[in-house]
Amino acid sequence: MKKILSACIAVLLSCSVYAQKDIASAQAGVEYGQGVSANKFLSLKQLESKLEKDTVYTGTLTGEIVEVCVKKGCFMKLVDGKKNEMVTVRFKDYGFFMPQDIVGKKVALEGEAKVTEHSVKQLQHWAEDAGKSAEEIVAITTPKRTIEFVATGVKVLN
Repeated sequence: MKKILSACIAVLLSCSVYAQKDIASAQAGVEYGQGVSANKFLSLKQLESKLEKDTVYTGTLTGEIVEVCVKKGCFMKLVDGKKNEMVTVRFKDYGFFMPQDIVGKKVALEGEAKVTEHSVKQLQHWAEDAGKSAEEIVAITTPKRTIEFVATGVKVLN
């Protein structure tokens, strides 16, 4: 019994060491990941133009956050003014996460963008992570081509 109790305590202690640390609130100037070193950023429209010619873009991007993963901040959606051009942003090697209060903030990103096609199953999984209703999730029935940005750093601009 003592061995089982000792093993349980050891497991609990090791889990607490690897638990996600508190994520800083999204205030102007706060950086996540490796930060953003550049001062010039592409708009989503400029990114779309670049990806019509090239398959991958490495550099910077700016836009407004309209959605973030409600489970742990493992992805976010970025728009550019018109709200109809959207990019899904993930974080390199899941090395950092976003706070819930980043929605509505303008950010700058540094990393790599590419066009990808996502399956219905993957889109439904992300909709669930984003807190969508069961009706909204079931309504997803076709794959979708999107621009995905894998960020190495994020900086809150406002």
